[in-house]
Amino acid sequence: MRRRRNKGKRLSKIVYRFAAILCLLIAISWLPILGLRWLQPPTTAFMLQDESARESIAYEWVEWSLINSNAAYAVMAAEDQKFPDHFGFDFASIRDSLDQRDNGLELRGASTISQQVAKNLFLWPGRSFVRKGIEAYFALLLELTWPKQRILEVYLNVAEFGPGIYGVAAASQEFFATTPAGLTDAEAALLAAVLPNPARLRADRPSDYLRDRQRWILGQLQRLRREQALSF
Repeated sequence: MRRRRNKGKRLSKIVYRFAAILCLLIAISWLPILGLRWLQPPTTAFMLQDESARESIAYEWVEWSLINSNAAYAVMAAEDQKFPDHFGFDFASIRDSLDQRDNGLELRGASTISQQVAKNLFLWPGRSFVRKGIEAYFALLLELTWPKQRILEVYLNVAEFGPGIYGVAAASQEFFATTPAGLTDAEAALLAAVLPNPARLRADRPSDYLRDRQRWILGQLQRLRREQALSF
C-alpha cells in the first residue's frame, strides 16, 4: 500500500512539473506576440537565416497609413483571399492540399497570411510537420492577440519580395523607385505575384508566367476592392 502511495506521489509530482513547464513555455511564447502587436520587429527569423543576403538585406518598416491599399488587396488576392473571414487557417485549402498529396502530387502550400507571418517572424524554412505544428500554434496566438489589420501590416513589412528584399517599402524602392503609397495596381500585383517563390520569380525581370499571374491577381484585386474586403 505504501509503495503505491509513493508511486502515486511521484507521478503527481511529474505531472505537476510537466504542467508547470508547459505553462511557462506558453507564457514565454506570448511575450513576443504581445510586444509585436504595437512594436515594429527590428528583424525576423527569416532575415537572420538568409545566408545569401545577410550582408545586404534591404528592410524598412512603413506604417499601415503609408501603404497604398492596393498593396494590401494584392497580397490578399495572391496569397489568402479568405483572410478577412478565417481564424488563421483555411481548412478547405488544407484539405485540397492533402488530397493532392494522397493522389501522388506534390504537397502544395496552403498557408494563410497569419501562418506566413508566424513563420517569417519566428521559425525557419521547410515543410516538416513539426514546423507546421509550431507555425499553427503561433498563427493562433496572432489571431487571438492581433487585429486583422495588424497581421496584414506586419506581413506587408516582413514578406520577402526578392533576394534580400524584405517588405513592401524596400521592394517598392528597389523595383519601381517609389514608395508603398505610390504603387499602382499593376505594380502591387507584380510584387504579390513573386511571393510564392521570391528567389526565382523576379519583379525586375518578369517572365511570361509572372505576367500571367500578375494579370490574374489584378482581376482578383479589383474584385476584392469592390467587395471592400479591407473593412475589418
